[in-house]
Amino acid sequence: MTPPPPQPPPSGPNPAADSAADPRPGPGPLVVLFGATAGALGQDLGSDETDLILLVWQVVEPRSRQVGTLHKSLVRAEAAALSPQCREASGLSADSLARAEPLDKVLQQFSQLVSGDVALLGGGPYTLCTDGQQLLRQVLHPEASRKNLALPDTFFSFYDLRREFHVQHPSTHPARDLTVATMAQDLGLETDATEDDFGVWEVKTMVAVILHLLDGPSGQLFSKPEVVKQKYETGPCSKADVVDSETVVRARGLPWQSSDQDVARFFTGLNIARGGVALCLNAQGRRNGEALIRFVDSEQRDLALQRHKHHMGVRYIEVYKATGEEFVKIAGGTSLEVARFLSREDQVILRLRGLPFSAGPADVLGFLGPECPVTGGADGLLFVRHPDGRPTGDAFALFACEELAQAALRRHKGTLGKRYIELFRSTAAEVQQVLNRYASSPLLPTLTAPLLPIPFPLAAGTGRDCVRLRGLPYTATIEDILSFLGEAAADIRPHGVHMVLNQQGRPSGDAFIQMTSAERALAAAQRCHKKAMKERYVEVVPCSTEEMSHVLMGGTLGRSGMSPPPCKLPSLLPAARVPAAPTPVAYYPGPATQLYMNYTAYYPSPPVSPTTVGYLTTPPAALASAPTSVLSQPGALVRMQGVPYTAGMKDLLSIFQAYQLAPDDYTSLMPVGDPPRTVLQAPKEWVCL
Repeated sequence: MTPPPPQPPPSGPNPAADSAADPRPGPGPLVVLFGATAGALGQDLGSDETDLILLVWQVVEPRSRQVGTLHKSLVRAEAAALSPQCREASGLSADSLARAEPLDKVLQQFSQLVSGDVALLGGGPYTLCTDGQQLLRQVLHPEASRKNLALPDTFFSFYDLRREFHVQHPSTHPARDLTVATMAQDLGLETDATEDDFGVWEVKTMVAVILHLLDGPSGQLFSKPEVVKQKYETGPCSKADVVDSETVVRARGLPWQSSDQDVARFFTGLNIARGGVALCLNAQGRRNGEALIRFVDSEQRDLALQRHKHHMGVRYIEVYKATGEEFVKIAGGTSLEVARFLSREDQVILRLRGLPFSAGPADVLGFLGPECPVTGGADGLLFVRHPDGRPTGDAFALFACEELAQAALRRHKGTLGKRYIELFRSTAAEVQQVLNRYASSPLLPTLTAPLLPIPFPLAAGTGRDCVRLRGLPYTATIEDILSFLGEAAADIRPHGVHMVLNQQGRPSGDAFIQMTSAERALAAAQRCHKKAMKERYVEVVPCSTEEMSHVLMGGTLGRSGMSPPPCKLPSLLPAARVPAAPTPVAYYPGPATQLYMNYTAYYPSPPVSPTTVGYLTTPPAALASAPTSVLSQPGALVRMQGVPYTAGMKDLLSIFQAYQLAPDDYTSLMPVGDPPRTVLQAPKEWVCL
């Protein structure tokens, strides 16, 4: 039950007048605050997401060393069940809590009573003082956010009594390990051991500790309050930034539509660094339900880890430790264009997906309309492009405030031309990730040093010495295919099984098998056609190496014939060969003839079919510095696409092992005097390094 407000003091000395006449250095009024929840207490306060059930407070005037009336108020909890620890320590019951006021009413009473006490003790702005950070950061702010309550401004700054004590007594326990009892014991204060009213003893002892500290020698006490950020600040992150791993956590299980503001609200009460929320994307550029969060210090990170399996709506969120390198990898960027785009502060970012490839800034601004203007007009738009400049259909837009962003989101799935456009909330980290994903270099970039050539043949021609398997189960492996072919598996060429993958790197249900001869291929097709594999019948039809190459290069092969790959190959015809004596030489891909093939149908899988380029001779300087044994035979460099991200050097080398040309076959390789040409035009074999 809340006691009545304190009555004015009797006639006699006026505290306010005495304070004005003989002022003492020190802070303004302090409100010593203690609270408890229905669950865990002490260092684990707020870690179990239970509601607040008790507030106890008392005002202290540091300059006059006077104190106000002590107040205690119960708070009605939505879940009235008390933990055994709380029931034993507090002596409260579910019935007494059911008759208490809800949190919003208690906070109103708190503000009124504190204002009255402060006025009686001399007036002035007051600051809260708590035992540790948990009560405000882990209990009051999260619960107010869940219940959509607006806390007064006084709850966004406070003094941590443990830190203030540690300033004057640094040789004692670490600040986070202190308690009210240990602080009183270290100071040698006598406490009322007969006080059994839960929360009252703690507040009285905290007041005694404060008055003792104010009489000490240190003048730095209660000069720098802790601050709770009221709003999450967006901003860019550079790959050159050094991020402390002790400040980063990973949140898992987020709703896919959640934004950085939703993540910041989940961690409300804790101070997230500027631009410290990085939503993670999957391989298709969509959010995968994970985020990396960077806090201002390690203490905030430790409090964030206590929110493991707290709820965002109906979903519980897992919180784990992460590293600074992981955060920079997701949120960092090096593009000057992105840096300029994100340099505008306090902007709301939206992502537009599905734009026509021909759409420009004027089209996007017209689609959004005058009711939701983009900040800076065309300068507030960022189009995402492939490395060769082709548009991807994605763009980002900046809006000056939340209201304009909400108006733009109403255009979600609106039509621009013949396409509907999706709009989502986005973040600075997502902008960096999307741009990094499309601007990333190939998995096997062009090298600048001679390497050991390891050529292998892939005979071309129209002879139908291959078979195509259609309708494979998506879980089928190479071992399943060999078992399916049975005795015909003995006629497969070494490394002659080619699994065809789709754009997402998953099995497409097709495979090609290179057989030792056309007769063996026909016999395998007749024996295995429409034979069952894992409850599915599989079609087995003969085909040629040329047809197989078309499919692996991105073309299609149907009943009406072959469709070419989705990109047009340059016409680079070789010049006439001129016999020349063998000389040490190595080859590099010619930049002018590099093919960036637009695979829209399939990706090849190991053993990978080459997809590249012309060849230029090694610069003389590099050739002179290379060991003769390395350059004793001609070779070439092949670019491989579709390589798994987890592939290592041993995996790549295993693809090409056993594919060695005999010395006599080297005469079929392109001599030094030939101009650049593509591997696709090689009539006899493929070469790869």
